[in-house]
Amino acid sequence: MIAEGLGAFAIVFFGCAAITWGQLSGAEDLLSQVPWVFGLTITVMIYAVGHISGAHFNPAVTLAFTVVGRFPKRELPFYWFAQFSGAILGALAIFYFSPQNQIAGVTLFTLPVFKAVLLEALLSFFLMFVIIAVATDSRAVGIMAGAAIGITVVVDAFVGGQWTGASMNPARSLAPALLAGRLEGLWVYFLGPTLGTCLAAFLYEWIRCDHIEPDSISNQDAKGCC
Repeated sequence: MIAEGLGAFAIVFFGCAAITWGQLSGAEDLLSQVPWVFGLTITVMIYAVGHISGAHFNPAVTLAFTVVGRFPKRELPFYWFAQFSGAILGALAIFYFSPQNQIAGVTLFTLPVFKAVLLEALLSFFLMFVIIAVATDSRAVGIMAGAAIGITVVVDAFVGGQWTGASMNPARSLAPALLAGRLEGLWVYFLGPTLGTCLAAFLYEWIRCDHIEPDSISNQDAKGCC
């Protein structure tokens, strides 16, 4: 739980802090690099704690692993608590350090609601597809898991950032929204990523062609990344 909380904290603190500092200083160059900040932070934290918790850092990812039988149901609420708590603490840290007690990084969509949900689901689908492929399939190059997942986040953020903020993570969206008091449309960032990650998990389980019974899953396989 501590590892998951630290990962979620790092994602929100470094990613949303980069957005906050960029907006406060008017540094457009910094804002253009935000996708790399999120992607590199996730990559680093996967390599740091992936062997401890599986490095989900994302309630939608944990749920997807759970529904396909690759994560214990009894641990789901504890991971969710850690992920949401870590993300909120990350947002609080930005608010504390920001000169104007300002926090940016609230995910807002510029598309119609249906399209916003669909785009978040699509971005989250590809993120989860890469995660479950490199994290749970022994045929994948495991040492590259962190890099593959981080790059996927970068690509998703560059493409979807202008339309929905490319959240792909309910905890990442909830944390800054709470502090900024911008809760409208937040459900989009719960529904979209959840649909996308679960669909990706089911699809990969179908095409992997080596079905594993839940009772035979080792603790390492069940955890997730790396």
